[in-house]
Amino acid sequence: MKKIWQQLLAACDSDIAYNFRTSRLTMFATAVLALLLFAGIGASLLAHYDPFDMAAFDLMDSELPPFWVEGGEGRFWLGTDIQGRDVYSLILHGLQVSLIVGFISVLCAMVLGVTLGVVSGYFGGMIDALIMRLADAMLSFPTIMFALLVSGAARGLLPQEMHDQMAVYIIVISITLTGWMQYARTVRGCTLLEGNKEYVQAAKVMGSNNMRIMFQHILPNVLSPVMVLATLHLALAVLTEATLSFLGVGMPPHQPSLGTLINEGNRYLFSGQWWVVLFPSLVLVVLALSVNLVGDWLRDALNPKLR
Repeated sequence: MKKIWQQLLAACDSDIAYNFRTSRLTMFATAVLALLLFAGIGASLLAHYDPFDMAAFDLMDSELPPFWVEGGEGRFWLGTDIQGRDVYSLILHGLQVSLIVGFISVLCAMVLGVTLGVVSGYFGGMIDALIMRLADAMLSFPTIMFALLVSGAARGLLPQEMHDQMAVYIIVISITLTGWMQYARTVRGCTLLEGNKEYVQAAKVMGSNNMRIMFQHILPNVLSPVMVLATLHLALAVLTEATLSFLGVGMPPHQPSLGTLINEGNRYLFSGQWWVVLFPSLVLVVLALSVNLVGDWLRDALNPKLR
């Protein structure tokens, strides 16, 4: 316990911690991101109403504006939609879905990309050429277009009911297949540099097998840029999911994400129900912006040339 406490104190006195404490913008972005994560994780506890309980809807409460606007009610902070659902509760549950999809997609893309990158950089030769040419081919496709192709193929192959049940998995696969290449290329470059160092050569001389050298010796030394990529990729993953849902090929209406809410609210924008589309859009923008700000700071903080 004492050793752990000493390590925590050392971390607080590090250059990275000092850089964080002196960057007010980064601290603010981190606080906002932590608040959004807390809201998404605790959506069921923080929401005033259950947006999935059809018996709780009352059409008499439909199209109510936010409570500070004339005609609004205090029990519906951000108003209601055309079905009488509380927009505040919808946003919390939509944020939860978007965060789940984003984190799982980033994790899957990171595991796939890091594994292929280490293998490519360590073995080289035909294996390296094959993996990198595949990555180049995948990078030639726009992210949204490729995700649309995967989602469209799944929609055509699966019945509608099964597709709706597997919507989360389909979107995760789509984002994973469009995001692993950056991890692979970055880790490959770092592995090529690490592979020529003395500790790797010593491990080979001692008879360590390739798997142990790659994942026990090399991998821990190439994770710094991976963490930066993962942070920035989270914002892209959330935006990609929101775009797919906005286009109608993402999350189904009964399992709404922020993109689904924006899509539904956009239909009633010109009828005067601006709050249905405005507040989910603001949450999405703030989430993406705060993640990007934290990612930019992390990139600079872990860059030894900028310390």
